[in-house]
Amino acid sequence: MDAIRQRVGFSGTLAQFFEFLRTDPQFAAPTRDAMREGYYAIGRRVDARIAEIFSTVPRSRLEIREVEAFRERTEAGGSYQDGTPDGARPGIFYYNAYDLPSRRTSGMETLYLHEGSPGHHFQIMLASENERLPAFMRFGGNTAFVEGWALYAETLWDELGMETDPYQRFGGINADQYRAIRLVVDTGIHARGWTREQAIRYVLDNSGLSETQATTEVERYIANPGQALAYKIGQLTILRLRAEAERALGRRFDLREFHAQVLMTGALPMAVLERKIRDWIAARRAA
Repeated sequence: MDAIRQRVGFSGTLAQFFEFLRTDPQFAAPTRDAMREGYYAIGRRVDARIAEIFSTVPRSRLEIREVEAFRERTEAGGSYQDGTPDGARPGIFYYNAYDLPSRRTSGMETLYLHEGSPGHHFQIMLASENERLPAFMRFGGNTAFVEGWALYAETLWDELGMETDPYQRFGGINADQYRAIRLVVDTGIHARGWTREQAIRYVLDNSGLSETQATTEVERYIANPGQALAYKIGQLTILRLRAEAERALGRRFDLREFHAQVLMTGALPMAVLERKIRDWIAARRAA
């Protein structure tokens, strides 16, 4: 983060840089239409590169929609609604434009990778469309796999040509940092007696999130103890398995094949996923 601060020529401290990103008008979409068009452009850029690292893509379309007015105040910055296996209803990436000045454009690319493609849309729809799987594997899920995959998808920014702008890269790092921050918040609230206000202040002091975003997320973890940990366990497991496969297979490692191994059997428990990937590595080495 500090390297990016220096790269863009900001002379203040890192804390001041957080505040700059939170408040400067250049990082706010001027209108809801502009935010929508920004996500459309991101989606087109991802679509142009996705076949480079995925051998199979969902048949279901992915639509980009604004969160409806009746629920936008309490919704997260982005979310995903799965489509139907027959394609009659598309998957939907929802972005939240409530309190528009607080919605920082520097986090848009990372949010799309997580909630849209190749995050939740790929993981959920590739499983549900796969009629060879039993129903519990097509439509079931667990937080470690589902959200772990979405966090892993954020790390694919380089392969997909995202976050080349330093502020978008900062947004990606900020999102990753926040996933660590909310582990502290979760523990503080549920084990250390933190108040809601203490938790919000901790988020603001240690990240570039706006107060609106920090408040929504703290209230989420008041109601969902342990969920943040499941996210991170899943992401770290997938990253570790990819690193193991890259080391073991060397030049024979195929990222498209690795992604197919992870995604094409539904949301597996982490222990089962580990066994599956290690069996795949052994088979590839023996071939």
